Amino acid sequence: MDTRQKTHTPNFDTVWAILQEIAESQKETDRILSEKSTELNKKIGALTNLFGEIDERMLAPDLCDKFRDFEFDFPRANPNVTIDDKTNNISLEIDIMLENMDKAMLVEVKTKLTSDRVAKHIERLGKMRRHANIWGYRQIFFGAVAGIVVTAETRDYALNQGLYLIEPAGDSFAIVPPVGEPKEW
Repeated sequence: MDTRQKTHTPNFDTVWAILQEIAESQKETDRILSEKSTELNKKIGALTNLFGEIDERMLAPDLCDKFRDFEFDFPRANPNVTIDDKTNNISLEIDIMLENMDKAMLVEVKTKLTSDRVAKHIERLGKMRRHANIWGYRQIFFGAVAGIVVTAETRDYALNQGLYLIEPAGDSFAIVPPVGEPKEW
């Protein structure tokens, strides 16, 4: 007795039908993955914003006191300062701005500080100076960057650009002065 099963040789129509089913299935899979990817990106963005807000809220209360060690007297720490000067096309956001009548320290706070983010903060300081000049503000601006995770390369870059670096130190944080004189904007 022959126990082999008979197999049918597929023809063009059956192969074409199978390929169409696979294509439809792939479209549905792509749609589901796209939806899940969008959801995941939103959740990651919200989590990143939350960490940033936590970082800023942990730093702001003590920054004025800590900068006294560098002979800055800032009676005000303003979180989340926004400049939106549409007339002069200057828009920027400052995580924390310490200030008195003569000087202001613009602080950028990141969970992971990178050289690119330091460079963007330097651009922000330049925009702030242009905005102040247009409106006749005489404050001198200084810059600081803060990060929980900071590579040696980013650390060196920030300090060599004349910025103060704020980094974790035990249960608190430390401020490292720039190499040479702090840059003024």
